[in-house]
Amino acid sequence: MTTEQARRAAPTPMVYAFPVPGEHVRLAYRELHIAINGTEEQKKALGNHALLPRPWEPATCLDPELRHQLWEWLEDVVIWLNREYTWDVSGLIPSCWPVHPHLVHEIAVLADQRRRAGLAMTSDALEEWHRYCLPAFADRMRNRLRTHCDDEHKSWPARPRHNEHLGEASTQRRENAFAHDVDALPVNRRAYEQSEPPGRPRLVEVDLDTGEIKEDPLGAQPRTRTEKGPRE
Repeated sequence: MTTEQARRAAPTPMVYAFPVPGEHVRLAYRELHIAINGTEEQKKALGNHALLPRPWEPATCLDPELRHQLWEWLEDVVIWLNREYTWDVSGLIPSCWPVHPHLVHEIAVLADQRRRAGLAMTSDALEEWHRYCLPAFADRMRNRLRTHCDDEHKSWPARPRHNEHLGEASTQRRENAFAHDVDALPVNRRAYEQSEPPGRPRLVEVDLDTGEIKEDPLGAQPRTRTEKGPRE
């Protein structure tokens, strides 16, 4: 039996399990879990929760080991998605995904949502992932990539327009617009902030015979019908 025949004869599973992230990524998720569900002492020990790394937002993962393991996990997830959920070539996540920032952002969220769904005690979350999350990602990917990277990675088609946006003339034009808006604000801002607010409705009780205001919840002095005007 040849090697190829042996490979074909070897049993393979019908489906493959969702990839498990590395130790540093799992630790990041554990700390986030503690930040939500831990004791007050455990939460305090984590420090500033706003600085905790969030694997679904790669830019927050600043530790080199964590960042490296995150990329490895997302690569495993892409391979898993292409194998388990893609039949037509148009639905494949391209091999150049790491150089497409829009794909990096979306794949990180897609992986996190699938991880959470897999940990649930019912199938509801996974059904939501199948029904909404994955198809929506696939549609956005096809809409953005179109056929640019079908055979090999192509350079960013929008780069000239982006460079024009960053150009000196374009930047100055926007800065002028910002400055013009600020200049249009009231000259004396303090006076503006301390100015009397617009009148508001007054709730009062009026004597229908005399027109006298018997009660003014806002603390104003009672007024007669003559001061108010004719009784209706």
